[in-house]
Amino acid sequence: MNTVAAKEKSSDETKVESTTAGAGEGQAADSQAAPETVETQLKAALAERDAFSQKWLLAVADFDNYRRRVQKEAAEDRRYAVLPLARDLLPALDNLRRALDAAKSGGDVNQLAQGVQMVSKQFDDILARHSVVPINAVDQPFDPNLHQALSQQPAPGKPPMTVLAECERGYTIHDRVVRPATVIVSAPAQSDTE
Repeated sequence: MNTVAAKEKSSDETKVESTTAGAGEGQAADSQAAPETVETQLKAALAERDAFSQKWLLAVADFDNYRRRVQKEAAEDRRYAVLPLARDLLPALDNLRRALDAAKSGGDVNQLAQGVQMVSKQFDDILARHSVVPINAVDQPFDPNLHQALSQQPAPGKPPMTVLAECERGYTIHDRVVRPATVIVSAPAQSDTE
C-alpha cells in the first residue's frame, strides 16, 4: 500500500507543479499583454486627442471667418442704410429743380407756388414712408422733449406754456426725436406773476 500511496502522492505533486507552472505562465502572459494594452490605449487616446484638437482648430477658424463676414456685412449695411431714402428723395429734388427753372423763366407765380407746395407734400410723403413724421406742436402744451422754445409771448385766453406758433417743424422717427420743433410759447398772464 505504501507504493500505491507513494504513486498517488507523486501524481498529486505533479498536478500541483503543473498547475503552479501554468499559473506562472498565465501571469507572465498577462503581464506581457497588459503593457501592450496600455500602449494601445495610450496611442488611441493620443490619436483621439489629436483629432479633437484638429476639430477645435477648424471650429475656431470657422468662427473667426463667420465673425469677420458678419462684421463686413454689418459695415456695408450701415454704409448704405440711407440708400432707400436717397432713392425716394431724388424725384422730389428733381421736381424742386423744375420749379426753380420755371421761376427763372418768369412763369405764373400762382403756378410756381402750387408746384412748390406739391414738392413740399412729396417730401412729407417720402419722410412718412420712412417713418419720419412731423411733431404736432401748435396749441399743444409745451413739452421740452419735443419742443424747443425760442421765446414767450403773452396770449390772453391761452393757458401758460402752450405752443402758439411753430417756427421750424420738428420730426420723430418711431419713438425718437430727429429734431425738436422750434416754437413760440405763451407766457403766463401779468396778474399771475404778481
